[in-house]
Amino acid sequence: MSDIRLLIHKPLITEKSTELKEANNRYLFRVDVQANKRQIKQAIEDIFNVRVKDVRTAVYRGKPKVVMNRAGRFAGRGSNWKKAYVTLAEGDSIDVFDVV
Repeated sequence: MSDIRLLIHKPLITEKSTELKEANNRYLFRVDVQANKRQIKQAIEDIFNVRVKDVRTAVYRGKPKVVMNRAGRFAGRGSNWKKAYVTLAEGDSIDVFDVV
């Protein structure tokens, strides 16, 4: 990708992500499905000005969807998405998560 800012879609702020942040200095992001770990690491370091220690990823398959309307019943799937678990170096943090 030409612009690394397009790799990171949004931070994931959930109960689990809050526990991981407090225990392991690990942050969760929803990222582009085609992004690899090196690209994710570079994007996080450039956007938030932090040092990334480790990146782990998980791909989630789209859920089945059914839509009913006058024309009938239509079945399909939601789109696949990728989650990145980003561990930061000791002493670094991202302010986006602390605001919430």
